[in-house]
Parts: sequence; C-alpha cells; structure tokens
Amino acid sequence: MTRPVLPGILDAVGHTHLVELSGLLPRFPSRVFAKLEAFNPGGSVKDRSALSMLLGKIRNGELVPGRSTVVESSSGNLAIGIAQICRYFGLDFICVVDPKTTQQNLAILRAYQVTVDMVTELDPDTGAYLPTRVKRVRELVDSTPGAYWPNQYANPLNPQAHVQTMREIDQALDGRVDYLFCSTGTGGTMTGCARYIRERGLSTTLVGVDAMGSVLFGGPSGPRLLPGHGAAVRPELFDPTLADEVVLVSDLDCVVGCRTLTQREAILAGGSSGAVTAALGKLADRIPAGSNCVLIFPDRGDRYLDTIYSDDWVRAQFGEVSHLWKEPEHTGAVGAC
Repeated sequence: MTRPVLPGILDAVGHTHLVELSGLLPRFPSRVFAKLEAFNPGGSVKDRSALSMLLGKIRNGELVPGRSTVVESSSGNLAIGIAQICRYFGLDFICVVDPKTTQQNLAILRAYQVTVDMVTELDPDTGAYLPTRVKRVRELVDSTPGAYWPNQYANPLNPQAHVQTMREIDQALDGRVDYLFCSTGTGGTMTGCARYIRERGLSTTLVGVDAMGSVLFGGPSGPRLLPGHGAAVRPELFDPTLADEVVLVSDLDCVVGCRTLTQREAILAGGSSGAVTAALGKLADRIPAGSNCVLIFPDRGDRYLDTIYSDDWVRAQFGEVSHLWKEPEHTGAVGAC
C-alpha cells in the first residue's frame, strides 16, 4: 500500500504498527501482539500525550514562539515528545529531570535545544525524586514569564490521547482484544485505553503492570532502578480501579523481559516493554486458550543501552543472570521468578 505524504513530522504521531509475536512463548496456546509505540517520531508512546496536551494551545494562540515557555517534569520520553513539538513550533522548553534520567535521553534533549534543569535532592518524605521535580517545576512556572506547565500527572488530555491508541488496536483485531497489558506511570495510557474499552462495551481484560516499589496500586514505596514505569507518588489522574488485573514486576523481570524479546523476536525495546512481557509470562497459565493478548510496548531499547542492554551493568546490579534469557530449550516462561 502506498502511504500518503505527511505535511510534517508531527503528523506521523499515532497509527503505530501492531505485530504478532509468534516466538515469544513457544507453547502458549493463544496469540500475542505488540503495539510498537517506538514508531512514533519521537520514539515513544508519550508523543501522543505531548501532542494532545500542547497542540490545542498552540493552534489557539495561547502558546506563542518568543513569548511562551513550556515547563515540564519528565524522566525522558515525554520530555523528548515535548521537545520535538517545541522545536517544530519554535517554543522554548525547560525540562526538569533527575539523576535517573539516562545520558542518552539528556543528549537527545540537548540536541533539541532544551534547557535541562536537574534536581539532585530526594524528597525527604518519600525518598524519591518526583516530588522534588514537581516542586521545581512550580518554582520555574512562577518565575518564568509566559510559562505553561502541561502537567502530565493531572492533565485529562494525557489519557484522552490514548483513547486513539486503543481504537487502533481494536480496529486492527476486528474487536477481538481479550487481554491488554499496559505498564503504568502517570496512568495516561491505561486510563485512555480503559475509557475506550468501557465506552465500547468490550470484554477486554485490562492488565495494569506496575513496578515493585511503586505505590500506584497501593503497595509500599521502595527503591527502583529503572525509570519509565511505577511511581513513588500516585498521580492525580491515576485510578487503580480501572485495571481488571494487576501484575507487579521487578527490575530484574524487566531486564529479562527485554533480553528475551531480543532473543526470541529481534525486538529491541525499553524497560516498560520488558515489564509487560514479564507480566504476560506471569499470567500465561491463567489465560484461556485461543485468546488475543496485546502488549503495549511504550518505547525502544536504544535509550537503555547503558543499563538494560549493558552486560556489565546487569552483572553489577543482579549478578550473573544471563541464563534467564539464554536457555537452550525455551520453557515458554518469561521473567526472573
């Protein structure tokens, strides 16, 4: 099929590929599909949220080059999505990050001429960077003329963007989506998908995948190595009741999930993709034969080359664990447990 010529790079956001993963769980009696959000122009599912939160204000004249500055807190992917939009329209962007932000993401932001504001102090109450980042955003908004904070943690336009994500999945599978696996952070993707599922009366089981040490579904706060999913503070827009099932995964589960994807499917994906892959492995025995299972892969793996895909980093954090994804005879399981 010949694809139309797009007016600009931002018109490439959305309509990402849905691909079948036939080798991921060799003896799994159901079909598995991945929604590859890395095919968004900024490389992640957050492009959808960024465009949803900014485009309307740009078009109606609320955000004006030379007079407006976007200020946001992000560990990486949303920041890159916003950076691309701001560069396209000539807007200034200040991004508040923390030491967990990867060097590759920081380099991408600087390539887009973003002003990077790094917080280095942990919040004394939660032991996390997020509250400190949000506090810094508020300070910058108060002190910067023409500042606008999209606030991904509370902005309803964040989840609204992902109604379309679920619509694309539903249409591709002709209404037969039995299980949908979403990693959770701000809750934008899960909330938008849940809204579509409920409005259309679909029988889809929505599986929320969270990190061990995250508080999103009521668990205790704890240390987490990988950015991108889980949170130390529950965002305002996050509703834990939207998930029909919840699966908690460890940092090691994410690493094993990612490495398994490269071994069995030749897909280089990010940590949240490893999380949903591991979650499928944990639920596989309970999923009825003949089901259609969809995993949303939020981003690509080249932003994790120094961590998840670095043998030295993995050994330093977890010891020698390569046998977990290099078994000579696949059992079909995915994950560290």
